[in-house]
This record gives sequence, structure tokens and C-alpha cells, in this order.
Amino acid sequence: MDGQKLLYIETFGCQMNVSDSEKIATLLQECDYHPTSDVSRANLIILNTCSVRAKAEQKVYHYLDRFKRAKREKQQLLLAVGGCVAQQEGERLLERVPWLDLVFGTHNLHLLPEMVRAAERGERRAEVRFIDNDIRLDLFPRGDEGRGISRFVTVMQGCDNFCSYCIVPYVRGREISRRSTEVIAEIRSAVATGTKEVTLLGQNVNSYGLKSQDEVSYPQLLREISAIDGLERIRFTTSHPKDISPELIACFAELPKVCGHIHLPAQAGSDRVLARMNRGYTRAQYLEKVAALKAARSDILITGDMIVGFPGETEDDFCETLSLMEEVRYADLFSFAYSVRPGTSAAALADDISRIEKQERLSRLQALQRTLTLECNRRFVGTVLRVLVEGPSKRGDQLFGRTDGNRGVNFTADRSIIGSMVDVRIVRAFQNSLLGELS
Repeated sequence: MDGQKLLYIETFGCQMNVSDSEKIATLLQECDYHPTSDVSRANLIILNTCSVRAKAEQKVYHYLDRFKRAKREKQQLLLAVGGCVAQQEGERLLERVPWLDLVFGTHNLHLLPEMVRAAERGERRAEVRFIDNDIRLDLFPRGDEGRGISRFVTVMQGCDNFCSYCIVPYVRGREISRRSTEVIAEIRSAVATGTKEVTLLGQNVNSYGLKSQDEVSYPQLLREISAIDGLERIRFTTSHPKDISPELIACFAELPKVCGHIHLPAQAGSDRVLARMNRGYTRAQYLEKVAALKAARSDILITGDMIVGFPGETEDDFCETLSLMEEVRYADLFSFAYSVRPGTSAAALADDISRIEKQERLSRLQALQRTLTLECNRRFVGTVLRVLVEGPSKRGDQLFGRTDGNRGVNFTADRSIIGSMVDVRIVRAFQNSLLGELS
């Protein structure tokens, strides 16, 4: 529509940022901004950023340089940076990037409408104050953001673990759990409008409720959510291994709606490296949790994260990571070469492994994981899997859906079944997906 103000959001990083971007789009409706996928038409461009890895942070500055010309050519264009880089850099971003209008931190989404109105009047602002009390729980935007077949629902924010390499506690703040009544109400409302699957989000969902005497535990929250009529599936991320309790493991055995997939980052396979990372568990303890999960749910698929080249990591340490991967048999793995994050305790350690060695180890790790992933996918050929149909596939005229174990499946069917749960026979396995046919 002519004259309509258009909003373009570029989202980097984790699912929490994806969820935050959905909230941003909802919030800015009150300023009459409407989402667009065409950045050239946008009146407001927001970069929702990640600073967990150096490469992700560098990408943000590349994008900002790219939009410098757009700002010159379109005088009324507003440019904003939010998320973890914004939280980390604050006012320095406005100084470093003179064509930037707004900087808002991870606790300041609720201020966006006011900030955007000020920017429209020519004011440049940065808001990065932390809110580490119950007031923060009332700042979740209300509305229909992200509603659909599958939906993200934030249950807690922040992290108290302070892993030595990780910047999250410094850019997301300390752990705080959302009220369970609000979580349940949001999910009930979403289910009433067609949501079939929810993914519960938090930097460490397993610690939900631990700091609130009058709140339920995370396993209890899962049981309450599982009782919601009309909801078919429950997923959650991310889980810290040290906080996985027997009660949570029992949920995989006792609650059919809890999907048979867990993201359980190990980060390394060597006890020496795990201790330097301040992860709070040993290799043996991690494997005990994995064994208990597999005993509770024999078909559970486990995914994770690994860092290679952490300060002091020897070749023997790295080989222990490879052997851990083979023992766990990860379905998928996010893997990274270590990069120094300012402000973390690991930043004081000598980054003593060369970039070439880090890349060589990362290549070896990723080659092994490709083998494990393809092996995992091939196990499903000839079986019939229950698939939640999410929408059109990227593969031409096919549809796309996900299995209980979070495997992507492409298959041919009429679009009328989008949003349904259907049985699909798997006929072929690829590296990143499965090919099936309606059973």
C-alpha cells in the first residue's frame, strides 16, 4: 500500500533472537510499521545481532557498511541495531557508525516504539540498561507475533553459568524465569489460533524456576504445558548438561507431546578443557546424562555444540572431542573455532592455537559429523514417520515438515494438508533432509 511505512529486520544468531525479532515486529505496529522482505523498500532497517562468535559480530559491521549508501540515498531511512552486539557496544556503536540512528539492548525491546518516534524526529539514541528484577517479566510484548503452526515461547532469559568463553551472561543478563501462568496463557492463546507445536526458549531452560520459591520447576512446567488440549508437540532449547535432572529426563518417557530430540551442547570432550571452560561437568557425567536420556526414550536424537581450538587444547584433547562425538552419535552439531570474546574470563588466557590449526581441527570435526548425520538420516529410510507439515518446500512443488526428532522431510502432497500431522514413508536420505511420500 502506498504511503505505508515498511520495516525490514535482519536476524543473526540464536532462536532467542528470532523470537525477539517477532516481538519487535509486533511492537512497531503501534508506530504503523509493517514488515517487508524487500530491504530496498524499507523505511526502517533493524539488525538484530549476535556476538557469541567473532565472525557473527564482524558480519554486523559489514551490513552496516553496506547500508551507508542506502542512508545517503534515502534521507528518511532509519537504521537500528539491537541484540547482543548492541548490548555489548552501546553508545560506542553510535560513535563508530555515524549513519546509525538507534541502538537498543537485549532488555530494551519495550522502549522501541518511543525510540523510533524519537528517531523520526532526528534524535539518535542508545538504550542498553539491564533490568534484573521482576519488572523485566512484564516487558514481554503482547500480540500475535509469530503465530502459526509452530511458535517460539520464551520461558526464561539470561544465564548464571559464566562459562569462561561465553559472553551471554554479559549481554543477556542473569537468569530470570517468566511466570508460568503467563507462559501457559500465551500457549493456550496460540493453540486457539492454530498453533500445533511450541518451542520453549531460554539460555538455559533447565534452570527455569530454580530462583523462584513460588514458581514451578521446569519439569512441572512441561507437564502443565503438555496438558493443554490441541497442542501436539513441545520442543525446547537450550539445555545445559549440568542442570538436566532425573525429573526432566522422565518427561521424555512419560509425556508423548515432548519431542524425541534434545539439544545438549558438550562444547568439548576432554575433562581438562571442560574444566578450563568452567562447564561444571566431566565427560563421564555428560555421558551418564546421554545414557539416561536414551534409556528414557530409545529413539531420542541428540544435537549439540562443539568448540575447537580453545586455549591450551592439545591434539589429545581434540581427539577426545572426536571420540565423544562417536560415542554420542550426534544427529547434528553446531561447531566453531574458538574466538576471544571481550570481557569473558577466557579472554585472559593466551589464544595459543594458530588459526590454521583451529581450521584444520574444525574441518576434521565437521567431516566426522557429516558422516554421523548421514548415518542418522539413512536409518529412517523405509520407515514411516509422523510429520507436522509446516508449508511449501524449497524443493519446487513439494511440501516440507518436521519429524518428532526434528528431521526435515520433503514430500509431494496437496497444500490443503499444511498444518496437519501426517504419516510419511521415508524413501531417501540426504545430508540435510529426508525425502518421503505420503503413507
